[in-house]
Amino acid sequence: MKHKHMKQGMAIILAVILVLGLAACTGAKNPETAPSAKPESSKQPEATPAEVTLNPDEAAWKLDTSPVDLTWFVGASWYGHSWGESLTSKYVTEKTGVNVKIEVPSGEANEHITLMMTSGKLPDLISMGSWENAVKKLWEGDHVYALNELAEQYDPYFFKVAGDGTLKWYRQENGNTYGVPNDSYSPNLMHETGMTAANQTFLVRKDLYEEMGKPDLTTPDGFLGALQLLKDNYSKYKGQSISPFFAQGNVPYGMTEYLQNLLAVPHEKDGKVYDRITDPDYITWLKTFRTAYERKLINVDFLVDSDTQVEEKTNNARYFMMIREWMGMTAVNPMLAASENPDSYYIAVDGPKNSKGEDAKLFPGNMDGWMVTMISKSTKNPERAIRFLTYLASEEGQRDLFLGKEGETWEMVNGKPQLKAEMVQLLENDIEKMEKEYGVADTYWMMRNPVIVNQWRPEKAPVIKQMEDFSNKQADIDGGIYKGLDPLGDSDVAVAWSRISQNWDEVLPELITAKDEAAFDKIFESFLSRRTEYGFDKVMEYRQAELDARKAKMAE
Repeated sequence: MKHKHMKQGMAIILAVILVLGLAACTGAKNPETAPSAKPESSKQPEATPAEVTLNPDEAAWKLDTSPVDLTWFVGASWYGHSWGESLTSKYVTEKTGVNVKIEVPSGEANEHITLMMTSGKLPDLISMGSWENAVKKLWEGDHVYALNELAEQYDPYFFKVAGDGTLKWYRQENGNTYGVPNDSYSPNLMHETGMTAANQTFLVRKDLYEEMGKPDLTTPDGFLGALQLLKDNYSKYKGQSISPFFAQGNVPYGMTEYLQNLLAVPHEKDGKVYDRITDPDYITWLKTFRTAYERKLINVDFLVDSDTQVEEKTNNARYFMMIREWMGMTAVNPMLAASENPDSYYIAVDGPKNSKGEDAKLFPGNMDGWMVTMISKSTKNPERAIRFLTYLASEEGQRDLFLGKEGETWEMVNGKPQLKAEMVQLLENDIEKMEKEYGVADTYWMMRNPVIVNQWRPEKAPVIKQMEDFSNKQADIDGGIYKGLDPLGDSDVAVAWSRISQNWDEVLPELITAKDEAAFDKIFESFLSRRTEYGFDKVMEYRQAELDARKAKMAE
């Protein structure tokens, strides 16, 4: 993205946020739309001392940089970074006084945070996937502060830096906003900047794919033919078996919505939410995987492999085809390209397509973002917490976290901040060392705003850029509105959807391993019957209402 366009985009965005912020501050004149003056919980933040005058045009974190400890729960079991060892985290702590203790779940994030809610003891800051059930529970259960109320009391500068309309997007019926997302994109922003944040790709190992003559993987017959060729001629690599196929996120993600996106299965028809799981093209491809299993061209490892096994196979180029997000390959591809077999890295190609041969419609970024960060009511320092979030959301905080400390990890080049050459080299060749010792780039992504940080990214290595470009080309820019339509929380419809989705997780492996097509059909029809009994009609009504509400918000 060009810097000039970045400035123009930021000017528009900040103007919108300022209007929203002023509306939030003055909305009390309208009792029908104003948020409540105080947090709903009986536990209120302490009043700001009368002698402290807050300036909505200046960050309030500078008013108090005394040492304070904040715990930060990151809802991703695979997140392996700590705070206080890297140069960047030390620099931020020295500057703001905030020392962070990062906590991650040992298993499933929803279960972990639900247990914490039950105990009544939550970390100061919580970052959870925007799609997670626990997010709604935290909001509805009064476990987290309304960020707009904390901002009004402790740091009104928050309204200027919170993001591209995300306060409005996440505003609840009571007028409050409880979480701020990272990686949030609006369709207008994507159209304006060309940044789509599309991450989904269909990957193949370059050397094997090319040795096979670049087989057509877009049709069931071509797909099965390539798997047969792999089995006959390329079943071993360095003495170990090649795994023919991998799907990220297993059934709930890789083999369901991700595969449906590759097949360009529509999300709605004639304004009505479409039941994608019964789409004929999707069923055809599920049956293709069943045939592949019957012919012993694939095995069930892609449904049962642990994260450790997936990482080991990926690092050693032991997968042939993958339904996988390209961002997860940014460390692996350069490593494979620098190995003794430099063509063993992965490239994006056209994978399964629908019967019309249409291009994929991949999820772009959306207003929901990736993870939402909240401030729990267990914190003893709500004022420092909101001020810290404001700092991290500001351009200054984004620069500090992404680039690190000026003179050590970055420098000004032609009036623009730029990572030093040695940092770029580490980013391309030893990202693990870069993250552990320096903590720059995407090490601490919990509050990342791509509108700001993408202007500082160095040019990507060709083995990464190829995947990104391919994904961007097939991004459905206006399709982000469909992501996350499913009900969350403890409502009857959310419980119904939870039962349905859990059952689907169990049923899809049965479909792939069914002995014949007749058995497949029987298993699938049985699932559809159970789905109806669980309350699928209510789920579809909820999805429709949610989609209509989102369209209305986008039209505001």
